[in-house]
Amino acid sequence: MPAQAPTPAASAPRASVIHEGLPTQLPDIDPDETQDWLESFDAMLDDRGRDRARYVMLRLLERAREQSVGVPALRSTDYINTIAPEREPWFPGDEDIERRIRAFIRWNAAVTVSDANRPGLEVGGHIATYQSSASLYEVGFNHFFQGKDAPGGGDQIYIQGHGSPGVYARAYLEGRLTEQQLLHFRQEVQHGVGKGLPSYPHPRLMPDFWEFPTVSMGLTGINSIYQARFNRYLQNRGIKDTSQQKVWAFLGDGEMAEPESLGAITVAAREELDNLTWVINCNLQQLDGPVRGNGKIIQELESNFRGAGWNVIKVIWGREWDDLLARDVDGVLVNAMNSTPDGQFQTYSVEDGAYNREHFFGRDPRLKKMVEHMTDKQIEKLPRGGHDYRKVYAAFDAANKHAGQPTVILAHTVKGWTIEGLEGKNASHQMKKLKLDDLKKFRDRLYLPMSDKELTAAYEADGTAPFFHPGKDSDEIQYMLERRRQLGGSIPRRVIRAKELKVPGDESYQELKAGSGKSKVATTMAVVRLLRDWMKDKEIGKRIVPIAPDEYRTFGMDSMFPSAKVYNPFGQRYESVDRKLLLKWREDVDGQLLHEGISEAGAMASATAAGSSYSTHGEVMIPFYIFYSMFGFQRTGDSIWAMADQLARGFLIGATAGRTTLTGEGLQHADGHSPLLAATNPAVVHYDPATSYEVAHIMQDGLRRMYTSSEEHPHGEDVIFYMTVYNEPVSQPKEPEDLDLEGLLKGIYKFSDAPEVPGNGDAPRAQLLASGVGFPWIRQAQQMLAEEWGVAADVWSVTSWNELAREAVETERWSLNHPGEKARDAYVTTKLEGAIGPVVAVSDYMRAVPLQIAHWVPEDYHVLGTDGFGFADTRPAARRYFQVDAESVVVATLRALAQRGEVKPEVVTEAFEKYRINDPTAVADVAQEGGDA
Repeated sequence: MPAQAPTPAASAPRASVIHEGLPTQLPDIDPDETQDWLESFDAMLDDRGRDRARYVMLRLLERAREQSVGVPALRSTDYINTIAPEREPWFPGDEDIERRIRAFIRWNAAVTVSDANRPGLEVGGHIATYQSSASLYEVGFNHFFQGKDAPGGGDQIYIQGHGSPGVYARAYLEGRLTEQQLLHFRQEVQHGVGKGLPSYPHPRLMPDFWEFPTVSMGLTGINSIYQARFNRYLQNRGIKDTSQQKVWAFLGDGEMAEPESLGAITVAAREELDNLTWVINCNLQQLDGPVRGNGKIIQELESNFRGAGWNVIKVIWGREWDDLLARDVDGVLVNAMNSTPDGQFQTYSVEDGAYNREHFFGRDPRLKKMVEHMTDKQIEKLPRGGHDYRKVYAAFDAANKHAGQPTVILAHTVKGWTIEGLEGKNASHQMKKLKLDDLKKFRDRLYLPMSDKELTAAYEADGTAPFFHPGKDSDEIQYMLERRRQLGGSIPRRVIRAKELKVPGDESYQELKAGSGKSKVATTMAVVRLLRDWMKDKEIGKRIVPIAPDEYRTFGMDSMFPSAKVYNPFGQRYESVDRKLLLKWREDVDGQLLHEGISEAGAMASATAAGSSYSTHGEVMIPFYIFYSMFGFQRTGDSIWAMADQLARGFLIGATAGRTTLTGEGLQHADGHSPLLAATNPAVVHYDPATSYEVAHIMQDGLRRMYTSSEEHPHGEDVIFYMTVYNEPVSQPKEPEDLDLEGLLKGIYKFSDAPEVPGNGDAPRAQLLASGVGFPWIRQAQQMLAEEWGVAADVWSVTSWNELAREAVETERWSLNHPGEKARDAYVTTKLEGAIGPVVAVSDYMRAVPLQIAHWVPEDYHVLGTDGFGFADTRPAARRYFQVDAESVVVATLRALAQRGEVKPEVVTEAFEKYRINDPTAVADVAQEGGDA
């Protein structure tokens, strides 16, 4: 009979499992001493209760850290301010004047949005966000944010997108913006270019004002991290001293739900970016309701950031709470703060003092006694910490002085603070218009010297409210201006101080223009070869910033490791496993290569920081970000849009491009559409080169356009060059002596005339167009058509379908706006004018890419493409499946000619049956070269 299992009572005592780095598996070298400590703790717990025991344990942890005893940090702390009142620094400002300044800015910010929603206009906007964060910004503007004229070059400030009205309101008081511009908020063209204001921080729309676009939710976080990192990169490489510059980023608690917001916070901690401070405006509300109604978003964020290695400062309660917390000898108030969910705090913020006395303080007799000396009005006015400029100043000061870690300030605020109709309401984000009664109450709250008569007259006349300005000679304005003078000038402000680069001459490109002879070279290798030459150039070499997301070896760039080295702010503290090899991995403090790990989002953030360095730092840097083509515009398109809005420049290289070229990888790696996505971004100049000499000319022109001056663009063009290149090795032709360089750069040029068709001087004619890796297909098809079918076909290289379509649209726009003049023809129309026969176009992208120019092709236009999902197979099999190979081009050309009556229909059938273009098994035995990535 099997032994009976022991009952729980009879079981041996089990040791409790203690996780999170505590002594689960550590040996106890003195069990008796350990037992004494445990018994002492138990006695204190029995005698003084849990609250006292908890307090003592927290003090012991604090003392252990002070004595450098390695104990795990708490993932979250009590729901109180991190900085105790006795540790707050002296506040150096004039409290009364700063309070009035905040009132003026609050009013003008709210009125800017409200006036923009007057009857007949109603263009939207956001009132509540800035009202919750006014104190956060104003403490920074008056005491911390360094302007461009500061000795160290100034700070970089990422303003929360919805807070833009407050920044406009401050600029108005400083004399940087006019009242008319505020009245034209969100009206950028109807009053004339430059006479209105964009809704959000848009550098492209206000290039002398805004520096960083931030309203793409989540991108502020990752971009600010990589900006701070790039500042260190510039310093460590000896390009610029950035040691006195700080990066400040303002975000919202709801915004932190975006994956990009928290996705890179370990980067900042790992690289010890103590030049970075995040200020998260925790008003507990997102667009529709509470961020964490049943939870506590500040505590959640604290855990995330502490766990990632950040310095966390919580600013939760205003100074009026300090006395109550000092009275909290039993910890009952802190316990109530810890246990109250955000949704309830939101309710407390909109209810009166009697409600709060009953429902918050009334839950425990000790709590109720704590506030018995206070009136209901005093309880109602107990503030959140993010509205107390003294508490905010203490946090900013501590962040500025902290070393070794990035800092995040979690500031508790109320959305719509000081506007009774909006304050703390779930719908405050959607409230765009203040009613007359709301305006009067708001005015009274701010103590503005503005009469009812003045308000009523303006409101009844056109639905607006008047802006307020105390006069340029007033104490408040003079105080504001003096504070900014002391801190290096007004901000935000974007300036260009970079010197023009001397770019390499024609001689640098001769190798690529000479062709590959008997060798076969992929266009990716052509790009990398030219990049190496650039990096050796004495003028621009050190300004190249190569960027890759863990794919340098994939693109044949591992030869750069020993010489250029991978950037690491701490150098290389280990022996590399491949240290004895010629192409060994090497990291260094002054490394040039930015190796971002498996993070396309991080790589894009680095490209943005590098590409805007000419304005941010007055130092021209040339980002060269190379990536799997599929993982560019599809995965990080929003980041590329932000890069364009920031007026950043540089090269984006979509390598391993095409839907049939990256063999074996399959659907999620097969790019058949990135040119279409690129076409949606007006700043992106896309090229799909077929040959190494095309690569050379395009990259040379990219340097010229982006980094040299012209009459139209004295500081260079604000564009981004995107090139799709391939991993398939092909024979690279020598540059033709009569190369049509203008056509190459504009998007199309004729590569070769049709060969003579033996015995047929009157052969049918056709025009074959292709881009990128499709170019060899039409060259082969040209020969097959001539030798097997008696058709004479000209071959054209289309270097950019996108640029041809863009130019054609602009041409039609010009003609529309010049009705009295002769209409202009699109460039592609003029190039193909006079070309005989149907036009057949093919690329390794879906048909929609070459179809962009269909309207402007003067002859019958037929397109082949790779529509549908990609898959894993050999290149010949994939191309036969999508019907884009040379044989498919031949059949498509014959069919186009048959439709015109220039060949017999049965010829098409014959060719179709001969080549079996609908049967991928027909090419199962065709070998391929260079099948890996």
